[in-house]
Amino acid sequence: MSRFLRPASKFVKSISSVPALKTPKWVGNKSLSTCEETLLNVPPTRLSLLNSGLRVATEDSGSPTATVGLWIDTGSRFETDDNNGVAHFLEHMAFKGTKKRSQTDLELEDVPRAVEILSDIIQNSKLGEPEIERERGVILREMQEVESNLQEVVFDHLHSVAFQGTPLGRTILGPTKNIKSLSRQDLVDYINLHYKAPRIVLAGAGGVEHDTLVQLAEKHFKGLAWQYDTPVPEMDICRFTGSEARIRDDNIPLAHIAIAFEGVGWADPDNIPLMVANTIIGSWDRTHGGGAHNASRLAQAGIEGNLCHSFQSFNTCYKDTGLWGIYFVCDRHTIDEFVFQIHREWLHLCTKVTDSDVERAKNILRTNLLLQLDGTTPICEDIGRQMLCYGRRIPLHELDARIEAVNADTVRDSCYRHIYDKCPAIAAVGPVEQLPDYNSIRSGLYWHRL
Repeated sequence: MSRFLRPASKFVKSISSVPALKTPKWVGNKSLSTCEETLLNVPPTRLSLLNSGLRVATEDSGSPTATVGLWIDTGSRFETDDNNGVAHFLEHMAFKGTKKRSQTDLELEDVPRAVEILSDIIQNSKLGEPEIERERGVILREMQEVESNLQEVVFDHLHSVAFQGTPLGRTILGPTKNIKSLSRQDLVDYINLHYKAPRIVLAGAGGVEHDTLVQLAEKHFKGLAWQYDTPVPEMDICRFTGSEARIRDDNIPLAHIAIAFEGVGWADPDNIPLMVANTIIGSWDRTHGGGAHNASRLAQAGIEGNLCHSFQSFNTCYKDTGLWGIYFVCDRHTIDEFVFQIHREWLHLCTKVTDSDVERAKNILRTNLLLQLDGTTPICEDIGRQMLCYGRRIPLHELDARIEAVNADTVRDSCYRHIYDKCPAIAAVGPVEQLPDYNSIRSGLYWHRL
């Protein structure tokens, strides 16, 4: 998981690409003639709610392999300054041994006992002191690697200024002092507080019989706590603050810059239009083909003026908020001009985006969404994430219909609400002296009209 993604839901672990839970049934070779028929023939996602509150969700595709995993509605959003990094630490500890199994045992057993393994991990993790100390060193080395990745560094700073003083402003890995001081008791306390059955989803995809998985869940997770000894933990409200962080270092050859506005949560009606707007801006780097005939207007401008090395628009969603913006890498002498081109494209989205722009982006978005669900593991991850974000898995044909319903007016209205004349958050690292000051960037987000 990227360091700058801070889901309210934490993916614990899955066991994937293992023999199916049943004898596979094979689908015939008949080719479906239309995209609509393909979407309608996707197997349904079945959902069961156990008495404990634990949810079991599956998509049975008849595949010869299966993926099963646990998703828990917790993570860095539920951490404090003192234990920031504990959720990520527990992710490292997940497969380091339980009271019944060694680390080697966990890595060798497969699907007939996959659910029992997951239940053993979540309920009986040994959290041995030697393993904790070993993983402490692993995480500290991971932090060093992350700090050498300037994209990760920029997004960390972007979150820190966009969501100042809130959990989303912290990193997932946590500060070094926390990693060095977190104890076994800190890990145990976090598990006892947050690992409750109503906040857990057991998801399965591929050759998975739903009723069989439900029976396995009832058997192996029956000891999982569902009551709270303290008030139910709630996510803090993460307010957005327009502000900036500039870390000038002229020894770095290129400037790495991110500019973002407050986006929306997963369930917000503006999410789909902003996804389309994000796709219109697109992404590009110098290794891509297309030249001046690239479909993205911003890519055309960057290529013709040799203004940047790469850029990518992003739409990062959390449960209740998000970040919508752009990250780009360029020479110090072209920063000002490329920021001007970005302004031009954002105002185009807010005022003049055309139906042809939107239709092209919708087709790209629909294609990408389908390509991302290639295999049992991404499907299982999609089930777990959507169950925690929406309380259900949105059928592909419904999602496709939502995308199809977006038009130029919808995109303009959504972008006007979230981009036009709004205060951005800015993070920049490297030779950034030529980056316009904050007020100049802010003033470029609206037009004076006579």
